[in-house]
Amino acid sequence: MTGRARARSRGRARGQETAAPGASQARETAPTAAPPAEGELVGRGRQKGAPGPFSAGAVLQISAGFQQVKLGERGGRRRDFHDAGVNTRQAMEHVKESKSGTSGATIELSANFFRILSRPQWVLYQYHVDFKPPMESRRLRSALLFQHEEALGSARSFDGALLFLPHRLHSKDTVLHSETRNGEKVQITITLTNELPPTSPVCIQFYNIIFRRILRILNMQQIGRNYYSPNDPLNIPQHRLTIWPGFTTTILQYESSIMLCTDVSHKVLRSETVLDFMANLRQQCGNHRFPEICAKELIGLIVLTKYNNKTYRIDDIAWDHTPNNTFKRGDADISFKNYYKTQYGLDITDGNQVLLISHVKKFGPSGGPPPGPAMLIPELCYLTGLTDKMRADFHIMKDLSTHTRLTPEQREGRLNRFVTNIQKNTDAQAELDKWGLNFDKQLLNLTGRVLPGERIFQGSRVYDYNPWAADWSKEMRGVPLINSPPLNNWVMFHTRRNGNEAQSLLQTLNKVSGPLGIRIQRAMMIEYEDHQESLLRALQYNVGPQTQMVVVVLPSNRKDKYDSVKKYLCVDCPTPSQCVVSRTLSRPQALMTVATKIALQMACKMGGELWSVEIPLKQLMIVGIDCYHDITAGKRSIGALVASLNQSMSRWFSKCVLQHKGQEIMDGLKMALSGALKDYLKFNNCLPSRIIVYRDGVGDGQLHSVVNYEVSQIMDSIKSMGHDYMPKLSVVVVKKRISSRFFAHINGKVTNPPPGTIVDSEVTRPEWYDFYIVSQAVRTGSVSPTHYNVVYDTSGLKPDHMQRLTYKLCHMYYNWQGIIRVPAPCQYAHKLAFLVGQSIHREPNVQLDDFLFYL
Repeated sequence: MTGRARARSRGRARGQETAAPGASQARETAPTAAPPAEGELVGRGRQKGAPGPFSAGAVLQISAGFQQVKLGERGGRRRDFHDAGVNTRQAMEHVKESKSGTSGATIELSANFFRILSRPQWVLYQYHVDFKPPMESRRLRSALLFQHEEALGSARSFDGALLFLPHRLHSKDTVLHSETRNGEKVQITITLTNELPPTSPVCIQFYNIIFRRILRILNMQQIGRNYYSPNDPLNIPQHRLTIWPGFTTTILQYESSIMLCTDVSHKVLRSETVLDFMANLRQQCGNHRFPEICAKELIGLIVLTKYNNKTYRIDDIAWDHTPNNTFKRGDADISFKNYYKTQYGLDITDGNQVLLISHVKKFGPSGGPPPGPAMLIPELCYLTGLTDKMRADFHIMKDLSTHTRLTPEQREGRLNRFVTNIQKNTDAQAELDKWGLNFDKQLLNLTGRVLPGERIFQGSRVYDYNPWAADWSKEMRGVPLINSPPLNNWVMFHTRRNGNEAQSLLQTLNKVSGPLGIRIQRAMMIEYEDHQESLLRALQYNVGPQTQMVVVVLPSNRKDKYDSVKKYLCVDCPTPSQCVVSRTLSRPQALMTVATKIALQMACKMGGELWSVEIPLKQLMIVGIDCYHDITAGKRSIGALVASLNQSMSRWFSKCVLQHKGQEIMDGLKMALSGALKDYLKFNNCLPSRIIVYRDGVGDGQLHSVVNYEVSQIMDSIKSMGHDYMPKLSVVVVKKRISSRFFAHINGKVTNPPPGTIVDSEVTRPEWYDFYIVSQAVRTGSVSPTHYNVVYDTSGLKPDHMQRLTYKLCHMYYNWQGIIRVPAPCQYAHKLAFLVGQSIHREPNVQLDDFLFYL
């Protein structure tokens, strides 16, 4: 057996190394799975029926066996990113038969899915492998087993304890004899433990592993969860950036078949190493402040080490370490410099550079302590991603988007080429043929539905909008709002240099406010010196309890000034406020548009209602929940809850809660939901009879905690209003970060689907009550759908009504005169959590709870 094959058999991809230096170097041995008790095994017969909740034996086999297959193939145990074990649909009677809606016109679509085709009666055979005497090293176990290629065949996957074959061995127990290099005789017993049908969870994981092998055959490198091609990079030399094209891939059981979902992905790498970055920073800020500024800039960034194509997060800087320091490798001490020389053939030129620390999330050997942090050499680490400064640079973003923002036609073409490459590559095809698998040659075709456009109610007027544009900014011009409080007592702050811009903003606000039905009195104008303390003093002197609104014209978009304004006016002296950067006001031709948007924002922040859509359900409360992870305040999470207070969904209650690390987000939001219900009671003299919660911000693999923990917390919160209060409740998980893409075929051209497109078949999951909505229009690139998963539902609403209500709510976000990607309360909750996490870092004053002060 060749060295490379042996390395592969124990799951190390080409070019991947064992562990990062500095992490404890004890060899990671897979914990050997104890064979399940006889009575618990599913046995040789196939699993009966659909894969529902698993028996204890099946769970043991899946967890013990496949933890190791994953461990072998991908290094390190992973959580289930696809939430495959969560089966919520079976508990909802009204969607057991069908979860499809009916309204709207049909539309022909294709999606970025390829069906997996397997041989008829395809079965995966799972064997338990036992060694006598027991062999500690997994590498040795693989080498001993693979001496018997003629008995096992060339298609096999072994993780140290479980062996998977596409064919059945002659007898249930096969005994083989091997010999180690030292001449020690070993007896290997291979016992058939299971026959797995293609839809079993183990098979699905197995397909993903085989597919990863194929990506490696195509010379793609794994970075994070995706695979990229370092061999055909796209260079942008003028910005010192390199883009590696790649793909996200997942194989899962979808509604009607097992499919590969694949999307185009790009990894942005910077041509500078961390050492270059540190040298430039030292020049800019001098030696005295360098350690403080360097830590602030670097901690939290993701770097790529090209010698093993792995990404690490910088968690700290070891100022007292250099490459000449040593660490334990086996029994001997070795310096970092020598380690990189012997292991990778790399010479480190700067012997005085400090080291970077990354806390690798890996478990130690079975029962042992977790490995220590990885120590990285700045000279060998390349920065990935973009800084905020780069994102703010229009030229960089424009040049990047020409490579990364693909039209539907380009995206479809690239996906088709990807599958063609797999089918043309003889090695990849041979690997698939060995296992009796193949992929469909073209993208999946399916039928979606396009919901009719909504009518917008504004004041006494009702109007339609162009459904393809998903925007009504032109239509609403000059139409009075539903209601807006008169603005009698307000203050505008500006510097001497921006006096002219402030005056012209004031005049234009007066001009645009009349037609919108907003009554504005003249503002008190206050001049402040251009530094933070002066601005804060001016606010403290001039803003009182009677002040309805504060407008601050800022000379630049410096974060510290903005933060101090928001902190003071959201916490210490609760007053709605509006900040405007003077550059926004400097173009006279755009001033009318800018002033209109500012006037609308000011009206919202004071409790005004701009427009509404028809919502037929009575006594309904809609709740949006989102969270933000604050890096600066000691990794605290911020949960935000926004709930509707009236029938037209135009008034909202908003509450924010700061959590500590490791605390469940719903713990704090229980009180917020009770507060929202009390406020609803005050507004309407009754409690809602129906509550629909849209939960955003749920990461991959976190669905089970929403289903098992958050739903019961929400119900507890409702019970606290009185034991006889039992409203109908629905909980919907909203997900924006998904790989699914849909393409419409209209007049022979591949385009984005129109806003209002719903997909609720073929590519949804059979065990969930879920659907996709394309709710926004994009001018460039491919539109991203939003995935909605109804995890709890006692409302009895038909799927069609749930889909239509969700789409209606995407029209109700007052900061944008158009349709957005998620229901309005989710976007409001996101804005609130973001403001608190970025600028305030404290809970806003309760006096602002009934206002959209954070828009």
